[in-house]
Amino acid sequence: MRAALFGNSSSAIPSAKAQLSGVPKPTTEKQGVRKFSSPKLRVTLKVSKVFEGDEEIFSYDANTLSTLLAEQEARSAARKKRFKYIELVSVEPV
Repeated sequence: MRAALFGNSSSAIPSAKAQLSGVPKPTTEKQGVRKFSSPKLRVTLKVSKVFEGDEEIFSYDANTLSTLLAEQEARSAARKKRFKYIELVSVEPV
């Protein structure tokens, strides 16, 4: 019964000895460096400092998945640059 559930006890002993002796197991797969990236949204706004004046395209990358939060962050960043009139163009994932 024990052999059916856990295998032969003689086969388990060499693998335990190999792990204790510090001999690494050979791996066939190549381990690459995993790059973690945070979710980002790119918000594009048309901004102007003067009413019906020259419009500029202002883009802002937000580190969030919420489109509403990304839009609010982009609007506050545009206001910090002294833009008074702001119109949302698009919110798209990067």
